[in-house]
Amino acid sequence: MKKLMLTALAVVSFISVKAQDGETAGFAKGDIFISGAVGYNSSTFGDNKDNTFTIAPRAGYFVSENIAVGARIGFTSRSMEDVGSADFDTNTFNIGAFGRYYFTPSSKFSVFGEFGLDYLSRNEDNGTTDLDSNGFSVGGGPGVSYFIGNNFALEAFWGALRYNTLKADVSGAESQDDFEFGVNLDDITLGLVYKF
Repeated sequence: MKKLMLTALAVVSFISVKAQDGETAGFAKGDIFISGAVGYNSSTFGDNKDNTFTIAPRAGYFVSENIAVGARIGFTSRSMEDVGSADFDTNTFNIGAFGRYYFTPSSKFSVFGEFGLDYLSRNEDNGTTDLDSNGFSVGGGPGVSYFIGNNFALEAFWGALRYNTLKADVSGAESQDDFEFGVNLDDITLGLVYKF
C-alpha cells in the first residue's frame, strides 16, 4: 500500500520562514505550540480501491523545561470500493490528551517520547448496515523535532505502541481489542509545529 504524506504546508513554511530578532529556536518553559499532520493513502488492486484521509491537529504547553502536555483531535475517513460488490466506508473521530518528554528542548533538534489517551467514535457503513462503535486508545512512541526557523519546526512521530478497544452500540456486542507493537512505517506521521 502506497503512503503519500501531504507535506506542501511544511515546504511552503520552510521557504517563507524568516528569523525574528531576540528569539531563539527550540522550546522553553511556558511555550505554547500547535502542530498537526495530514495524510492520504491510496491503493488499488484490480477493480478494488482503498482511500484513506487523516487530519490530526494538536496543541501543547510546556509546564517545565522538558515536559509538555496538550490536547488533540483527529478524523480519519476510509473508503473501500469494490466494483460489483458493496462499498465500505469507515469514519473515525478521536479526542484526547498527551504528554511529552523532550530530551534537549532548547536545541534546534530534539528527541521526545510521547504518551497519550484518546476517546474513539467510529461509524462503519457498507450500504446496508450502519454501525456505530465507541471506545478508547492508549499509546506512545518516540519522535523528533527540528526547528527550521525560530518559530517553525518539522516533526516526525512513530506510534510504536498502541492499544485500542471498541464496542459496537448494539445489545450484546463484545468489545474488539487491538494491541500493536512493531516497526510499521505506516505508523510514522510527519507534521509542522508552530511555537508561540
